[in-house]
Amino acid sequence: MPNLSSAPPDPRRLRRVVASSFLGSVIEYYDFLLYATASAVVFNKIFFSSLDPLAATAASFGTFATGYLARPLGGIVFGHYGDRLGRKRMLVVTMTLMGVASFLIGLLPTYAQIGALAPVALVALRVLQGVAVGGEWGAAVTMSTEHATSRRGLWGSFTNAGAPFGMVLSTGALTGTAALLGEQAFLSWGWRVPFLLSVVLLGIGLFVRLKVEESPLFEAARKAAADDTARRRAPLIDVLRNHPKTLLLGVGVGLSAFVAQGTLTTYLIAYGVRAGFPRQTVLNALTLSSALAVVGIIAWSALSDRVGRRPVVLTGALLMAVFAFALFPMVDSGNAAVLTLALVLGQSVLHPLMYGPLAALYSELFATRSRYTGASLGYQLAGLGAGLAPLLFAKIDESTGGGQTTTISVVIAAVCLLTVGCVLALRETSRGDLSTAATPAPTSVG
Repeated sequence: MPNLSSAPPDPRRLRRVVASSFLGSVIEYYDFLLYATASAVVFNKIFFSSLDPLAATAASFGTFATGYLARPLGGIVFGHYGDRLGRKRMLVVTMTLMGVASFLIGLLPTYAQIGALAPVALVALRVLQGVAVGGEWGAAVTMSTEHATSRRGLWGSFTNAGAPFGMVLSTGALTGTAALLGEQAFLSWGWRVPFLLSVVLLGIGLFVRLKVEESPLFEAARKAAADDTARRRAPLIDVLRNHPKTLLLGVGVGLSAFVAQGTLTTYLIAYGVRAGFPRQTVLNALTLSSALAVVGIIAWSALSDRVGRRPVVLTGALLMAVFAFALFPMVDSGNAAVLTLALVLGQSVLHPLMYGPLAALYSELFATRSRYTGASLGYQLAGLGAGLAPLLFAKIDESTGGGQTTTISVVIAAVCLLTVGCVLALRETSRGDLSTAATPAPTSVG
C-alpha cells in the first residue's frame, strides 16, 4: 500500500471533514447528553413518579445507563460495515438514527398517561440512541485522522470537542425552556421542546455530511483487500483474535475519562440540587464548564502532538485521582462560586487532559482495515464508565442515605490509577504512520 499518511493533506478536504466531524459530534451529543441532563432533572419526576426521590433518581440514571450499554453494540455493527463499505455511509446512517430516536422521545407519553409503558418506551429509544452514538464516534474520528495524516491529535480532537459543545446546547435548551415557561409548564410539556428540535439539527447535519469525501486511506485499504483473502476477514475477528491485549489496554486508558465525565456532567447535577443549590445554578455552572472544555480538549490534544499522547493522559489521570477527594467538599460548601470552580477545574481542565487525546490514540492503535471497529469498540467499552458511574453512585447514595461521598471519590481515584497502569503498558503512538499502522507492542513496565 502506498504511504498515504506521509503525503500532505488536501487543506480543503481536511477542513470539510473536520468541520463535518465536529458538527456531527455536536448534534449527536446534543441528543445523547440532552437525555443525560433530563434524566437528572426531569425524567425522575415524569417517568418514575411512583417512586421515592432517591429511588426515582436511581431508576432515571438506570435508563440513562442503558444508552451506554448499547454503545459497544453500535461500535461493533457500524464498525464492521464502516471498515467494509466506508466511513462516510455510516456517518449518515448513525446521524439519522440518533435524530429520529431523540425526536420520538419528545413525543413520549408520561407515566401518568400510560403507566409502565412510558419508561419501557423510554428505555427502547435510549437504546437506539446508544447504538447510534456508538457508531458515530468511530466514523468521525477515523475520517478526521485518516484525512489529517499529521497533527492527528489536533484534528481528531474536534470530534471529541463536539461532546461538551453538545452539552452546552442541550443544557442551554433545557434551562432556556424552563426559564421561559416556568417550572409547572416545563415539567408538563416544555421539556419536550429540546428533543423535538433534534429534527432541525438532523437536517443541518445531513446537509454537511453528504458533501464529505471518503477517507483516502480506507479507499487504498479496500483496494488492497480485494486481492488479499486474509484481509477480507471480519474486522471484529481481526481485533479480537490478533489484538485482544491492545483492546483491553485501550479500554483501561479511556475508562477514567468516562467515569469522570459521568460524574461531572450527570451525577453532580442531581447531587448539587440535593445539596441545596437551585437547579438553574448547577446547570449554569455545567454550561460554563462545558463551553470551556471545548478549548481544553483542543489545546491538550494539540499538545499531545508535540509531547506524545502518554504524558498528557498520564498527567490528567493522576491529577483527577487527587481532585476526586476535593470535588464533593467543594460542592458541599454551599457557595455557587466554589461549585462553579469545581466544575470548571474538573470538566474544563483535568478531564480534557485524559479525554482529548483519545481520538488520535484509539485511531493509532489499529490498522486501517479494522481501525473503525477497533477504535469504536475500545472507546465505547470504556464509555460504559460514563453510563454506569452515575448509576453506581446513585445506588451508593440510596443505600447510605446520601452521606458517603468519600466512597465515591475512592472509586474515581482507583479508576484513574487503572488508567495510569494501562497507559504505561502501551508504547507511544503519536509518531506512527497510519497507512502502515499495526497494533503497538506493549513495553515492559518498571
